[in-house]
Amino acid sequence: MSEKTSDHAKGLALTAFGGLILTVDIPLIRLADGEAWSILMVRTGATFLMALVIWVVWRLLTPKAPQLIPGRAGVASCVLYGLGSITFVTAVFHTSTADLVFILAFNTMFAALLSWLFLKERPQPVTLAAMAVMIVGVLIIVGASLGTGNLFGNLMALSSAFCIAAAITISRASGKDMGFTALVGVVFPFAVAAFMVAQNGFYISVPGWIIFNGAVVMPISFFCLANGPKYISGPEVAMFYLLETVLAPVWVWMIFSEQPSRSSLVGGTILIVTLIAHSMWQLHQGRKRRAASIVRHPA
Repeated sequence: MSEKTSDHAKGLALTAFGGLILTVDIPLIRLADGEAWSILMVRTGATFLMALVIWVVWRLLTPKAPQLIPGRAGVASCVLYGLGSITFVTAVFHTSTADLVFILAFNTMFAALLSWLFLKERPQPVTLAAMAVMIVGVLIIVGASLGTGNLFGNLMALSSAFCIAAAITISRASGKDMGFTALVGVVFPFAVAAFMVAQNGFYISVPGWIIFNGAVVMPISFFCLANGPKYISGPEVAMFYLLETVLAPVWVWMIFSEQPSRSSLVGGTILIVTLIAHSMWQLHQGRKRRAASIVRHPA
């Protein structure tokens, strides 16, 4: 197996594991049963403290530990991940879980578009067609929320998807190890949340769930997902957020008996089918290119 093929397989495994761990994020937020700013403060604070502990221990063990913030690209990624965290938690409290995860899946197409504009990685016609179909799916979900009180939450979900895609694109462009960048980026939402809690008070009914979320789930999932662009393309990394799209509503349905609306099911089905079909095509094309490269340059 060539080094390039090995790196691609490593990237797929890394991001798949991170995406799988991320699927329990929303259920844990819901189980904590708290006020939005309090949840955000504890979640981000626990993530930041755990990231620092891991980094210090890693640094003591080897001088090859990655930087916390690698240059200006790292700063930009920090800001985007921070904004994405704020908009994500806001969306959790202002729209349904089904709407949230279906819309967050749109980050795959955002990543493809940003890669095209800024990295000159022009999408194939199939990708452009998938983007058009996905826009229809998102419009069905968002359009049905007009006048229901969920529009704001759905717009926050779209904002979070864009921030994640932009951070992935910057990581891909830099080629640097951004594993800790997403974790350090929570300092910004932590500061905002702490200010709001100081003004409005603190309330979390079961803080243990959100501490576990911030100290364990977030560091593992975001370290893996933030490192993915080092090995695979932005759209491929964003693809693994699909695991949350598919599994988070299942966990919420099993725990809270929350049934998704008809428009959420229709729009979400369009998103999932389109993304899965497009992702399978993308991986198939990647295998064909690597196979052709091996035939032209035999070891």
